[in-house]
Amino acid sequence: MTPTPFACNLGALTAVERGDHQQLTRRLAEAVVRTTEIADGYAFEIDVHRMSIADLAAWTAFEHRCCPFFDFALEVRREDGPLTLRLTGSDGAKAFIRAEFPGHFR
Repeated sequence: MTPTPFACNLGALTAVERGDHQQLTRRLAEAVVRTTEIADGYAFEIDVHRMSIADLAAWTAFEHRCCPFFDFALEVRREDGPLTLRLTGSDGAKAFIRAEFPGHFR
């Protein structure tokens, strides 16, 4: 199996979907409260009061279509605990994530 290249396929989304994806991406950026480096990517802790599980799932579905080289894992914690989005991939995924989400790395 040939690995998928690290290149976003913007043609995977319609114009309306791209607009929805961009809006959800902005909301996601505002909802991230902690970023943790993991072996093959990053874990983003999401404030549940700033982004719902449904909206995070919608963002993940859009992102998966345009960036199929990522692995996604959503962790939902009990009560009002944070959501965690793990964004991982093969070699090179970390650098791509850092370039695409630069505001989350200090």
